[in-house]
Amino acid sequence: MTTAAIRERLYDYIRVADDKKVKAIYALLEDQIVPKSHWSEDEEFVAELDERVRRYEAGIDQGFSAEEARSTLNDMKQEYFKRAQK
Repeated sequence: MTTAAIRERLYDYIRVADDKKVKAIYALLEDQIVPKSHWSEDEEFVAELDERVRRYEAGIDQGFSAEEARSTLNDMKQEYFKRAQK
């Protein structure tokens, strides 16, 4: 049986299983289920964002608008295709 078929059978079973069986299955897998966390709860990630904002505001790092980034990427793409045709 393929993994996809096994998943489908498990989904179907869990949808109709009684509460006691669902709780038993969860108890078996609980330590393997990784809860999703929100980016704002990741202290290291938030600190990195704060540092990037600080550097931008201090003029250390340059920023680009979305339109500037799109324009630059389009220019680079056109240049790439010109070189590839030669």
